[in-house]
Amino acid sequence: MGDGPDTSLDSAAKAAISRGDISPANTAKSPVNTAISPANTAIAPARRRAQFHNLQIAEVRPLTDNSIEVTFHVPDSLAHAYDYEPGQYVAIRTTLEGEDLRRSYSICQAPRPGVLKVAIKRGQGGTFSTWALANLKPGMDLEVMSPEGKFTSQFLLERRAHYVAIAAGSGITPVIALIQSALEADDGNRFSLIYSNSTAMDTMFVDDLADLKDRYPARLALYHVLTRERRSSELLTGRLDADKLERILGSLVRPSDVDEWFLCGPFELVQLCRDTLAAKGVPAEEVRYELFTTGEPGKSQSQHGRPVEIAEGQKVCEITFRLDGTTSTVSSPSGSGETVLNAALRVRGDVPFACAGGVCGTCRAVLTDGAVRMAENFALEPDELERGYVLTCQSVPTSEKIAVDYDT
Repeated sequence: MGDGPDTSLDSAAKAAISRGDISPANTAKSPVNTAISPANTAIAPARRRAQFHNLQIAEVRPLTDNSIEVTFHVPDSLAHAYDYEPGQYVAIRTTLEGEDLRRSYSICQAPRPGVLKVAIKRGQGGTFSTWALANLKPGMDLEVMSPEGKFTSQFLLERRAHYVAIAAGSGITPVIALIQSALEADDGNRFSLIYSNSTAMDTMFVDDLADLKDRYPARLALYHVLTRERRSSELLTGRLDADKLERILGSLVRPSDVDEWFLCGPFELVQLCRDTLAAKGVPAEEVRYELFTTGEPGKSQSQHGRPVEIAEGQKVCEITFRLDGTTSTVSSPSGSGETVLNAALRVRGDVPFACAGGVCGTCRAVLTDGAVRMAENFALEPDELERGYVLTCQSVPTSEKIAVDYDT
């Protein structure tokens, strides 16, 4: 398949802009309130556990009126801790008005030694993002988690391929790293991007994408869809709904010509794309996806080790967890609905988590004893569930004793 027409934003839109947040891939959302018991299958090899380190901000670059790119300097002593694959994310932690805040942000650049870049977009009611846009400056230090996530290519360096991404808004942040990496990796790789935004002024990385198009004119196809601004092409104007997606996949990007798909954006769009691709016979293993939010306000960021009182004589569940080779135990009131993560944070503040909404997977652990009920799962793949993994931010004990292992 040849390169599609250059449908990137025109020079006037670029000039106007220049003047001026899953994780993880290929996983179906588990049913609500899924009961989980320890698995009897072999456990996968240990992975590097996410840890926070202080990194200094080297640069803050405006992207739009509501978003910035933040560049961190990674010292040689921490280079290994911040090795990453394109498509992964980090969490950033700070304390505002006495509250511990953690937010996950995708890395928005192909791997470069000594540098880590993320993009932050102001969200509606976003405490951290609003503070970040107003206050972050070069020279400041922030606590940054080592990279996590599985929104990565299965064969980026293995063979030539045609990759396609469908992204909306800040969903471009991991995708631009994937585009850069794919086009740099092999001169036979091609990438097509369908990118939806409200207006040209809202489009993050518009100049960076145009530069990539100039550098790889025959191998990168850009299709900017604007929902509140008319474009010369009717197909690229308006909401990216089921009808428009069908027409795009029937003319601009044909699924039969694609080797791997990347979907990133709001839950509704990602689910629409997954359902449409499945109906067209695209195998699930060829579709990678990431959610920044579940679309349910108030569900994420809700676990911070909140105080829990146990009344005299109240029945409790004994929660045992292993972290960094040390075993701890905490009691949780039965029937309180307290999650394993919240209980663990009450006795150890370094228990790993980022989104606390069942999206990122940072808090995952293996259930080694007892049973839990997991409310949401947007992060664990079926094979991980079979191996006994749970999201501790979503898991509520249903037995008198449970044990989880964060080190596995």
